[in-house]
Amino acid sequence: MARSFSLRRILIGRPLATAQMKHERLTKIKALAVFSSDALSSVAYATEEIMLMLIVAGSAAVGLAWPIGLAIAALIAIVAFSYYQTVHAYPSGGGSYIVAHDNLGQMPGLVAAAALLTDYVLTVSVSITAGVAAITSAFPVLYPYRITIALFFVALIMTLNLRGVRESGTIFAVPTYLFLAIMFTTLAAGFARWISAGMPPAQPPRIDYPAVQGLTLFLILRAFSSGCAALTGIEAISNGIPAFKPPESDNAGKTLIAMATLLATMFLGITFLTHQFGIVPDEATHETLVSQLGRYVLGEGSPLYFALQVATMLILVLAANTSFADFPRLSSILARDRYMPHQFANLGDRLVFSNGIITLALASSALIVLFGGQTTRLIPLYAIGVFLSFTLSQTGMVVRWWRLRTRHWEIKAAINGLGALATGVVLIVIAVTKFALGAWIVIVWIPIFISFFLSVHRHYQRVAQQLSLENRGSLPPIRRHRVIVPVADVHRGVIAALNYARSISDDVTAVYVEVDPAETPKIQRKWADWGEGIRLVTLKSEYRSIIGPLIEYVDKVDDPNRRDQVVTIVLPQFVPARPWHNLLHNQTAILIHLAFVFRRDVMVTDVPFHLEE
Repeated sequence: MARSFSLRRILIGRPLATAQMKHERLTKIKALAVFSSDALSSVAYATEEIMLMLIVAGSAAVGLAWPIGLAIAALIAIVAFSYYQTVHAYPSGGGSYIVAHDNLGQMPGLVAAAALLTDYVLTVSVSITAGVAAITSAFPVLYPYRITIALFFVALIMTLNLRGVRESGTIFAVPTYLFLAIMFTTLAAGFARWISAGMPPAQPPRIDYPAVQGLTLFLILRAFSSGCAALTGIEAISNGIPAFKPPESDNAGKTLIAMATLLATMFLGITFLTHQFGIVPDEATHETLVSQLGRYVLGEGSPLYFALQVATMLILVLAANTSFADFPRLSSILARDRYMPHQFANLGDRLVFSNGIITLALASSALIVLFGGQTTRLIPLYAIGVFLSFTLSQTGMVVRWWRLRTRHWEIKAAINGLGALATGVVLIVIAVTKFALGAWIVIVWIPIFISFFLSVHRHYQRVAQQLSLENRGSLPPIRRHRVIVPVADVHRGVIAALNYARSISDDVTAVYVEVDPAETPKIQRKWADWGEGIRLVTLKSEYRSIIGPLIEYVDKVDDPNRRDQVVTIVLPQFVPARPWHNLLHNQTAILIHLAFVFRRDVMVTDVPFHLEE
């Protein structure tokens, strides 16, 4: 026990007092790393997803990537500004659940919560497997171990988050800012090359195979919806407002604007340069678009190119950290509202919601194993939840502005309404185009999740009603207290249990269950010497069961119709000096506890007798 405790301290650090909570807040610099890694990392694949959809219609269709990118950048601006208003309207945390629940009602709020929690789990799975794919692409010999590597990364990020938000912010800041530095260096080099060449028109893309599909509106919408993966993670800051240093809303708002600006700039830069240089996804080599761009502008084999690949891999793996920041926080809010178990609202030793962090790690690990650690199998499940939550959140903000009628409410409502319309359209397109590929799993899962929320809520309501002191008569006083002491032998532990039993009642009976008739006379002789006048009842056990005869005996002495009578079973239990010694002894006491745990008027208590080394 001491060793495991020490290992835990090494991994997550010493406990922090509640008074230290105000010191565990994040600066804007660290918060950008903690809450933005998911959104910022999406530039590594968002443009590529657009082109993968368009490329089937030929080289001419690929040219639409740039206008589609502009439309997605506009959507980023709309959604970011919408959440900028949200973080100031809800300074205690304004995620989709709170906004939808507050303005649209219980059910829309729970839909948003289920969508977000589902998407957080998928974000971890997708980000980790994408990062591992970058490693196995560079070192194919590691491919058979991709699941083990992915699970290692999940465990690593879980441990770092269990250490606390301030320490995890420090750790995650380095890879995040390394990625930003090398990505902007790549973009600067690309624009310098384009400008030095006289800013020529876009080069025709290098496609070695003919178009297999005509360019249709549905294909354009599908490409647009695929590129909207760039928006995943934008909501994270609005959920994590309490983690910021004061003034929380102001700092969160500034961090959100910075994140959206960086995201849109990198996304548009990558989309524009790949369009100008005629770079398209290479399905033969499976080389990513960002890798091709890096080789083209930085030089193949250059240190900067390898730095770009390493930084991209790190940011993809650490993108999972956004979910580890927000899943536990949203779970704690739901637990506070009695829609999830209360344990999710408890702060751990390091002032983080440890139960939520561990649950997220287990759920995402299960998905990684279930889908074989392959990103392509997880992608169809991705993004539905986040766009559903976007739509509900922005619709809720429209209702809020209409209800409060604050200054310039018409403009604010129009912006949120446009965001709700745009994200709603994207949601429908994603659901339709990816339904058969696995999106149906999420669509089916969300109602199941909501049913779980409602079941938990009903349970807590019933518990509160039954525990309430209002409109309840006083419980009848206990007039008869029967105490039963099961014994398997006569020793010092039994004598200690008898002494305790007599201290709480004058009605004490010892019970011996006969499993070996040859032992019964020995027990009775020893009882005559040491039983101190307490009655010993011997119960026959034809099939050598201890629990069955004991239950039958309790049923005989317990009158369920008398509310003023209780039965207490006092169990003599010796405690070995070393925990592993328990494996050498029968654990009958545990079975007795389980047998009577649901009996209303039967209590079971242990009297420990500690053995020396």
